[in-house]
Amino acid sequence: MKRRQFLSHTAVGAASAATLVACNSTTSSSDSGASGGKLPRIDWRMATSWPNSLDTIFGGAETVCQRVSEMTDGRFTITPFAAGEIVGGLEVLDAVQGGSVECGHTASYYYVGKNSALGFATSVPFGLTAQQQNAWLYEAGGLEAIQKVYADFNIINFPAGNTGAQMGGWFKREVKSLNELQGLTMRLPGLGGEVMSRLGVTVQNLPGGEIYVALERGAIDAAEWVGPYDDEKLGLNKVAPFYYYPGWWEPGPTLDVLVNRNQWDSLPREYQAIFQAAAKDANLTMLAKYNALNRTAFQSLKGDGTKFVQYSQDIMQAAQEAALELYADNSGKNPAFKEVYEQWKSFREEAILWNEINELSFTNFVSQALTKSE
Repeated sequence: MKRRQFLSHTAVGAASAATLVACNSTTSSSDSGASGGKLPRIDWRMATSWPNSLDTIFGGAETVCQRVSEMTDGRFTITPFAAGEIVGGLEVLDAVQGGSVECGHTASYYYVGKNSALGFATSVPFGLTAQQQNAWLYEAGGLEAIQKVYADFNIINFPAGNTGAQMGGWFKREVKSLNELQGLTMRLPGLGGEVMSRLGVTVQNLPGGEIYVALERGAIDAAEWVGPYDDEKLGLNKVAPFYYYPGWWEPGPTLDVLVNRNQWDSLPREYQAIFQAAAKDANLTMLAKYNALNRTAFQSLKGDGTKFVQYSQDIMQAAQEAALELYADNSGKNPAFKEVYEQWKSFREEAILWNEINELSFTNFVSQALTKSE
C-alpha cells in the first residue's frame, strides 16, 4: 500500500506525523544523519513474545513495523522476530533494556517480578475493559504513570494492541467450586497468577508456544492464553475439554511496544511521532480483529464439543477478595505500585459507575432480548 493511500484512511493521527516527513525541504536539528534534506535511513529489530503462527497477536508487532515503513517511504524499517528467534518470549524486556534489540512487542505483566506496577500496563484482576483501559492510558494519565515505571529500565513504552476481554482458561477436568482448585497447576502470568496462587493453585508462566505441549503431557492441569481464535489455533481444545469464563484477570489486556530509551532519544522527532501513531494503529486494529475473529471461533469450538463453563460464584468472590488483598500488600511494599494503583483505582470506580449506566444496561437488555428470541 502506498503511503498516500494509507494516510487517506488512517484513524490514528498518522497523517499529521507523515506530513512532517513529506516536507523534506525542512529538516530539524535532530536530523543529523540526514543528507540532502532527507531524514536518515534507520533499521531496527523488534523482539516479540509471540509465535508467528498466532497471526493476530504477532500481527500487532507487524502492524507497527509496516506502518512505520509506509509513513517514512521505507526510510525507517523495523523487522519483527518471533519468540525464540532472538530471545525467549519472556525475555523481551531484558533484551530491550540491555540494547541487544532496539524495541520489543510484549505483555508488560510478564515482568511483574521486576516491578509489580507493570501489571497495570497490561491488565490486572477485576480491572478495566479494553475501552476503559484505553481511556485510562490515553486520557486519564495512565500511560504517563506506566512510562514513569519503565523509566527505571531505560525503556519507554506505548500501547500497541489489545485482545479484548479474555477467557478464563482450559481445564482438563471440571472445577465446580473453590475447593476443587486446590492443588491444580495452571499456566497464568501476571498478578492474575498471584491471585490464583492465593487460591491454592500452583502457577507457571509459560510463553504461548509452550502451552500445548505442557497441557498435553500433563505438566500443567489448566492453562489460559487469550480467547477462542488464538486458543483454537494453539489446539488447546484438543487437550482440555472445559473452557472457563470469564477471564477475570484480563478484562482488557493491553500489549506494549517497548523501546530502548537511548535509541528512542536518538530518533528524529518526526520518526518518534510516526512510531507513536503506528503503535496507536496497532492498538486499535488488533482489538477490532480479535472481536471479529473470536465470534466465529466461538461457534467453531461449540460445534466441536468444547464445554463452556462459567466460574462458580465462590471462586469469583474469593478471587476478587484475594485481588484486593494483593493490591493492599503490594502498595505497602512498593511505592511505585501504590502510586499507580491509587490513580488507577479512582479512575476505575468512576468508569464502572458510568459504564453501568451507558453500556451495561444496554448490553443486558439486548442480550436478554436475543436469548428470548432464540
